[in-house]
Amino acid sequence: MLGNLPEESTSFVGRNWELFRLDRALARHRLITLVGSGGVGKSRLALRAARQAVGMFPDGVAWAELSPLHGDRLLLTTVSDACDLSDHTPRMPVDALCEWLADKQLLLVLDSCEHLVAPCRTLLGDLLTAAPGLNVLATSRQPLDMESERLIEVAPLSPEGPDAVELFRQRVAAALPADGTRRTATDTATTVRRRGDRVPEADAADSGPSNAPGGGTGGATPDGHPSAGDPGSTATWICRRLEGIPLALELAAAQAGRTSVQEIARRLTSRFDVLQADDTIQVQPERHRTMRTTIGWSHELCSPHERLLWARLTVFRAAFDEESVRAVCTGGPLAAEEIGPLLDRLVAVSVIRVVQGPRGAGIRYQMLDTIREYGAAWLSALGEEKTAADRHASHFLEFARQAHEGWLGPDQAHWYRRVGEAHTDLCTALDHLLVDSPASAVRLVGLVGFFWSCCGHLHEARGYLEQALLIHREQGPDRTRGLWTLGVTMTLQGEYDTAQGISDACTRSARRDREEGEGSEGILAAAYLSGLIALLTGRPLAADLMAGHALDSAENGPFDSPNGLRCHLVQVFALTGLGKLAEARERALTLRRGCVDLGESWTRAYLDYQLSLIALFAGDPLAAAEYARAMLEGKQGIGDSFGIALGLDLLAAAMAAGGDGERAGLVYGTGQAFWSTVGHPQRGTPELHAVRQECERAARAGIGDSAYEMAFQRGAAMNPEAGLKEALVPRPGPGPSPQG
Repeated sequence: MLGNLPEESTSFVGRNWELFRLDRALARHRLITLVGSGGVGKSRLALRAARQAVGMFPDGVAWAELSPLHGDRLLLTTVSDACDLSDHTPRMPVDALCEWLADKQLLLVLDSCEHLVAPCRTLLGDLLTAAPGLNVLATSRQPLDMESERLIEVAPLSPEGPDAVELFRQRVAAALPADGTRRTATDTATTVRRRGDRVPEADAADSGPSNAPGGGTGGATPDGHPSAGDPGSTATWICRRLEGIPLALELAAAQAGRTSVQEIARRLTSRFDVLQADDTIQVQPERHRTMRTTIGWSHELCSPHERLLWARLTVFRAAFDEESVRAVCTGGPLAAEEIGPLLDRLVAVSVIRVVQGPRGAGIRYQMLDTIREYGAAWLSALGEEKTAADRHASHFLEFARQAHEGWLGPDQAHWYRRVGEAHTDLCTALDHLLVDSPASAVRLVGLVGFFWSCCGHLHEARGYLEQALLIHREQGPDRTRGLWTLGVTMTLQGEYDTAQGISDACTRSARRDREEGEGSEGILAAAYLSGLIALLTGRPLAADLMAGHALDSAENGPFDSPNGLRCHLVQVFALTGLGKLAEARERALTLRRGCVDLGESWTRAYLDYQLSLIALFAGDPLAAAEYARAMLEGKQGIGDSFGIALGLDLLAAAMAAGGDGERAGLVYGTGQAFWSTVGHPQRGTPELHAVRQECERAARAGIGDSAYEMAFQRGAAMNPEAGLKEALVPRPGPGPSPQG
């Protein structure tokens, strides 16, 4: 069951009536759109409603965040990722997604659709038709204009009600320094009390100068300002002035770390009075004007360096880290050593937020759409749009180079995760480079394309590779790598004939590179690609000869280069396919030990795959199961659904060979669930196909067809991740551990 919902980084206040309406609407309507202006709280309301609705949908809730998308190129990918589909087929992505969702009972949340209304309308038309059990909750500043759409307007919190003041109070409390050194007892304890709370006399005496907003004896002054001695009225006045708009209240409250709440009210008054007298600003409806005014006020209160960083940060489309900010945003008046403190300040005033990243990923930051739009306008006014885009693309090109260089070593899984996290920004960089520097685009997609291919982003990898190679035709190692990556992508999609044509072109390009003195790395890459195609099309002898010839000409050791190691892996597969099991096992164990010493996991996982297969052929199901589990753990670490599906089939075969027919059926069913996520029927080398058939026959014979089918269906119906977790737990009993 899906449940990939974002973490709630701050408390949720109020909205009980809206949540009640949403709960009823979700039970009656298949498409609901929360509409409202920027900053009104649509996303937070949708997130809270989705959490409460998880139990209503057997297949869970999928959350797709659309705000990072610039154009609709990644719309299908983003929705597919949210639904746990990593399609490996050459089908149209929308067809794959429709088929995947056809039998699901799922709630899909599309957050921030306003800049993609037409593409979302088209996509949802297809999905809602193909998947009768699908419900959609969208958030947008404007309706999607679909016949079945149920609109629910999200208004600000009532300025006169308790929720707005409570939200403001909680955000002020969060903004105050932990040591209290910047604020008085009055500021920290009484100036934002709930309306109606009694203010102690000692605190009231420190409430601020009598001429500040809030000065007086209670209630409100004739001009509508709060009265002195009534800190609660100050908070209420601010809520009324900001019309109860949640983001505006958060931005105002964030200033409590710098000044008193009375001073916040005074400055707000000055800001609004000036803008209300300016007839040149016409923003309708009024709450749009209020939101814009509040963001502008927050911008004015920032230091010049904070404003400049705010503008430059808008070049990032997704969450970003401090290292990336230093690389992209320094220059001119912004020094690298300032970036950390400036980020802290922008967090403190709610311009950016700290977001939860994957375990071990470090601190990440994100900017809300409404605030990004304001900063982007300033970036344009500064004339820095092109410079920022160039630096962003340059940084992610260097990022890709480091990931490529780090593939053969202990940081491999780390780089897989980093490349996955940076997916949207890598695509943004590629979009820029395709126009501005096609040569750099070929280099970038060639560097990250293999990562993408292994982790399910085959459609994006292929699309960018084909486009970049078509635009930029200059020969050289970058083109060779691009052709190699494109060939691997097509091979994984099962288009062997087309991939063979690309493989031949890659081989010619690699030979040309070597003649130009570029070394043998391209030759090894081309040999791996041609060998991979040969293995998957049942030609192990050809695969062995091609890989061996390339290795002989390169005169490299197994761990001198990534492509060299891959060619050695091809030979192990080929030896198994040729029936030379003892030689295959010896070479696999030697390579595996080297991978363990390096901390490399991708090749090691496929060596475990081969060792498991060899153990099955040798009649040792216990060893086969142990190696299959080791493979699965390696593939799980890099998020390779295709590899996990292969490993589960092998593990099920080992269980069947060991006489555990029921568990074999269960694990085969879980494997089928993973095959579904990649859109393929069972795949792999021909020898695995024969093993699958034989072991399934043995399992059925052992427990009967009916019991086997029941176990298989249970496995297929389980949440894939839960099924994988269960499969990784060995049954009690003796069994060797993988060597190495």
